[in-house]
Amino acid sequence: MGKDSVKLIANNKKARFDYFIEDTYEAGIALAGTEVKSLRMGKCSIKESFVRIDNGEALIYGMNISPYEKGNIFNKDPLRIRKLLLHKQEINKLCGKIAQQGYTVVPLQVYFKGSLVKVEIGLGRGKKLYDKRQDIAKKDQRREAEKQFKVKNLY
Repeated sequence: MGKDSVKLIANNKKARFDYFIEDTYEAGIALAGTEVKSLRMGKCSIKESFVRIDNGEALIYGMNISPYEKGNIFNKDPLRIRKLLLHKQEINKLCGKIAQQGYTVVPLQVYFKGSLVKVEIGLGRGKKLYDKRQDIAKKDQRREAEKQFKVKNLY
C-alpha cells in the first residue's frame, strides 16, 4: 500500500441525511495499538458519534471500536472518548462556527490513509423534516429516471 492509498473503514451516511455539510476537515485520531488492529479488521461504527471541543481539544464521543480478539488486557473501552488531532487554527475555526446557533461537528468517515487512521469530520447545520422530505423526493425521482432509462435501452 502506498502513502496516498485510502481504505475506507466506516462511513456515516446518516450524517449527510440529517445535516447540510458545509465544510469538511481531515483529522488524525489518537488510538491505542489494539484499537488500530481492530480497525484493520474493519470493526468500527460512527453512526451515533459526534465531535465536541473542550479546552482547545477536539474530542470524538460515541465512536465504537470493537475490542481486538487477541488483545486481552491491552484492550481499551470500545466507547471511550478519543482525541482528534487537528491544527490549532482549525480547532479555533470550528469553535467559532459551533458557537453560532444550529451548527454541529459530525464524523463522516473513518479510513486508512497509508498506514495512518484518519477521520473526516464535517461542519453541519441540522436539517428540518421538510428538507429531509425534499431529499427523499429527489432520490426517488432520480431512481425513477434511471429505471425509465434502463427500460428504454432494453428494447
